[in-house]
Amino acid sequence: MTANEDQEMELEALRSIYEGDECFKELSPVSFQFRIGDLDDSKSFLLEVSWPENYPETAPHLSLDAFFNNRISLETKQYILSKMSEQVETNLGTAMMYTLFEWAKENQETLMENYQPVTSAVTLISSSDVMNNSTSASKKKEKKEQLTKAQKRKLIGRTDNKGELPRGWDWVDVIK
Repeated sequence: MTANEDQEMELEALRSIYEGDECFKELSPVSFQFRIGDLDDSKSFLLEVSWPENYPETAPHLSLDAFFNNRISLETKQYILSKMSEQVETNLGTAMMYTLFEWAKENQETLMENYQPVTSAVTLISSSDVMNNSTSASKKKEKKEQLTKAQKRKLIGRTDNKGELPRGWDWVDVIK
Protein backbone atom coordinates (compact mmCIF):
# COMPACT_ATOMS: atom_id res chain seq x y z
CA MET A 1 0.00 0.00 0.00
CA THR A 2 1.18 3.52 -0.71
CA ALA A 3 1.32 6.24 1.93
CA ASN A 4 -1.59 7.98 0.22
CA GLU A 5 -3.82 4.89 0.45
CA ASP A 6 -2.86 4.47 4.12
CA GLN A 7 -3.82 8.08 4.77
CA GLU A 8 -7.18 7.68 3.05
CA MET A 9 -7.99 4.51 5.00
CA GLU A 10 -7.00 6.10 8.31
CA LEU A 11 -8.99 9.23 7.47
CA GLU A 12 -12.11 7.14 6.84
CA ALA A 13 -11.55 5.23 10.08
CA LEU A 14 -11.12 8.46 12.07
CA ARG A 15 -14.26 9.93 10.54
CA SER A 16 -16.31 6.85 11.46
CA ILE A 17 -14.83 6.52 14.98
CA TYR A 18 -15.17 10.17 15.95
CA GLU A 19 -18.37 10.98 14.07
CA GLY A 20 -20.46 13.25 16.31
CA ASP A 21 -17.66 13.57 18.89
CA GLU A 22 -17.24 17.26 19.75
CA CYS A 23 -13.63 16.63 20.87
CA PHE A 24 -12.53 15.74 17.32
CA LYS A 25 -12.37 18.30 14.53
CA GLU A 26 -11.11 17.72 11.00
CA LEU A 27 -9.48 20.95 9.79
CA SER A 28 -8.52 19.44 6.42
CA PRO A 29 -8.01 15.87 5.12
CA VAL A 30 -4.47 15.94 6.59
CA SER A 31 -4.95 18.21 9.64
CA PHE A 32 -6.91 17.53 12.84
CA GLN A 33 -7.65 18.98 16.26
CA PHE A 34 -8.44 16.79 19.23
CA ARG A 35 -9.46 18.17 22.61
CA ILE A 36 -8.20 16.12 25.52
CA GLY A 37 -10.55 16.65 28.47
CA ASP A 38 -13.87 18.46 28.89
CA LEU A 39 -14.41 22.10 27.92
CA ASP A 40 -14.94 23.15 31.54
CA ASP A 41 -11.91 21.14 32.76
CA SER A 42 -8.98 23.45 33.46
CA LYS A 43 -6.54 20.64 32.62
CA SER A 44 -7.90 20.05 29.13
CA PHE A 45 -5.83 20.91 26.08
CA LEU A 46 -6.17 20.99 22.31
CA LEU A 47 -3.78 18.84 20.30
CA GLU A 48 -3.31 19.76 16.64
CA VAL A 49 -1.93 17.08 14.35
CA SER A 50 -1.08 17.37 10.67
CA TRP A 51 0.19 14.66 8.38
CA PRO A 52 3.28 15.18 6.24
CA GLU A 53 3.29 13.77 2.72
CA ASN A 54 4.88 10.41 3.68
CA TYR A 55 2.76 9.74 6.77
CA PRO A 56 2.69 7.14 8.48
CA GLU A 57 6.36 6.41 7.62
CA THR A 58 7.11 10.01 8.63
CA ALA A 59 6.04 11.34 12.03
CA PRO A 60 3.00 13.65 12.05
CA HIS A 61 3.46 17.27 13.13
CA LEU A 62 2.14 17.81 16.66
CA SER A 63 1.27 21.28 17.95
CA LEU A 64 -0.22 22.89 21.05
CA ASP A 65 -0.25 26.43 19.58
CA ALA A 66 -4.05 26.76 19.54
CA PHE A 67 -5.54 29.72 21.40
CA PHE A 68 -7.38 27.21 23.62
CA ASN A 69 -3.97 26.32 25.14
CA ASN A 70 -2.84 29.88 25.95
CA ARG A 71 -3.25 29.28 29.69
CA ILE A 72 -0.81 26.35 29.66
CA SER A 73 2.81 27.18 30.47
CA LEU A 74 5.55 26.62 27.90
CA GLU A 75 7.21 23.95 30.09
CA THR A 76 3.98 21.95 30.32
CA LYS A 77 3.47 22.20 26.54
CA GLN A 78 7.02 20.98 25.92
CA TYR A 79 6.50 18.08 28.35
CA ILE A 80 3.25 17.05 26.62
CA LEU A 81 4.86 17.27 23.17
CA SER A 82 7.89 15.22 24.30
CA LYS A 83 5.65 12.46 25.71
CA MET A 84 3.48 12.52 22.57
CA SER A 85 6.62 12.31 20.40
CA GLU A 86 7.68 9.19 22.31
CA GLN A 87 4.33 7.61 21.39
CA VAL A 88 4.79 8.68 17.77
CA GLU A 89 8.23 6.98 17.68
CA THR A 90 6.82 3.69 18.99
CA ASN A 91 3.98 3.72 16.43
CA LEU A 92 5.98 4.96 13.42
CA GLY A 93 5.03 3.15 10.22
CA THR A 94 1.48 2.36 11.34
CA ALA A 95 -1.77 4.30 11.43
CA MET A 96 -1.37 6.01 14.80
CA MET A 97 -3.90 8.82 15.15
CA TYR A 98 -6.48 6.85 17.13
CA THR A 99 -3.74 5.39 19.31
CA LEU A 100 -2.27 8.86 19.97
CA PHE A 101 -5.62 10.45 20.82
CA GLU A 102 -6.66 7.61 23.11
CA TRP A 103 -3.24 7.51 24.81
CA ALA A 104 -3.46 11.26 25.44
CA LYS A 105 -6.97 10.86 26.91
CA GLU A 106 -5.83 8.03 29.21
CA ASN A 107 -2.70 9.88 30.34
CA GLN A 108 -4.18 13.38 30.63
CA GLU A 109 -3.56 13.50 34.39
CA THR A 110 0.13 12.61 34.08
CA LEU A 111 0.61 14.92 31.11
CA MET A 112 -0.89 17.83 33.03
CA GLU A 113 0.51 16.96 36.49
CA ASN A 114 2.81 20.01 36.53
CA TYR A 115 0.05 22.27 35.23
CA GLN A 116 -0.26 25.69 36.79
CA PRO A 117 -2.52 28.17 35.04
CA VAL A 118 -0.65 31.01 33.39
CA THR A 119 -2.06 34.14 34.96
CA SER A 120 -0.66 36.60 32.45
CA ALA A 121 -1.54 35.49 28.95
CA VAL A 122 1.57 35.00 26.87
CA THR A 123 0.98 35.80 23.23
CA LEU A 124 3.19 35.36 20.24
CA ILE A 125 4.22 38.66 18.69
CA SER A 126 5.33 38.90 15.11
CA SER A 127 8.22 41.15 14.15
CA SER A 128 5.85 43.51 12.31
CA ASP A 129 3.90 44.03 15.57
CA VAL A 130 7.14 44.89 17.35
CA MET A 131 7.99 47.42 14.63
CA ASN A 132 4.51 48.98 14.84
CA ASN A 133 4.74 49.21 18.64
CA SER A 134 8.12 50.97 18.54
CA THR A 135 6.88 53.59 16.07
CA SER A 136 3.70 54.19 18.09
CA ALA A 137 5.77 54.51 21.28
CA SER A 138 7.88 57.25 19.68
CA LYS A 139 4.67 59.05 18.62
CA LYS A 140 3.41 58.96 22.20
CA LYS A 141 6.62 60.57 23.47
CA GLU A 142 5.87 63.74 21.50
CA LYS A 143 3.98 65.80 24.08
CA LYS A 144 2.43 69.14 23.43
CA GLU A 145 4.12 72.11 25.03
CA GLN A 146 3.22 72.71 28.68
CA LEU A 147 2.02 76.22 29.51
CA THR A 148 2.85 78.02 32.73
CA LYS A 149 0.07 79.35 34.95
CA ALA A 150 0.74 82.91 33.76
CA GLN A 151 0.53 81.83 30.11
CA LYS A 152 -2.74 80.00 30.80
CA ARG A 153 -4.24 83.05 32.56
CA LYS A 154 -3.25 85.31 29.67
CA LEU A 155 -4.76 82.88 27.16
CA ILE A 156 -7.98 82.60 29.18
CA GLY A 157 -8.18 86.41 29.42
CA ARG A 158 -8.10 86.69 25.63
CA THR A 159 -10.64 83.92 24.91
CA ASP A 160 -14.36 83.58 25.48
CA ASN A 161 -16.03 80.81 27.54
CA LYS A 162 -15.62 78.29 24.69
CA GLY A 163 -11.86 78.80 24.49
CA GLU A 164 -12.13 80.66 21.18
CA LEU A 165 -10.49 83.98 20.43
CA PRO A 166 -12.93 86.89 19.88
CA ARG A 167 -14.00 87.76 16.35
CA GLY A 168 -11.51 90.04 14.66
CA TRP A 169 -8.59 89.35 17.01
CA ASP A 170 -6.17 89.14 14.07
CA TRP A 171 -7.63 91.95 11.96
CA VAL A 172 -5.29 94.70 10.92
CA ASP A 173 -6.42 98.30 11.35
CA VAL A 174 -6.56 100.03 8.02
CA ILE A 175 -5.35 103.63 8.28
CA LYS A 176 -6.53 106.21 5.73
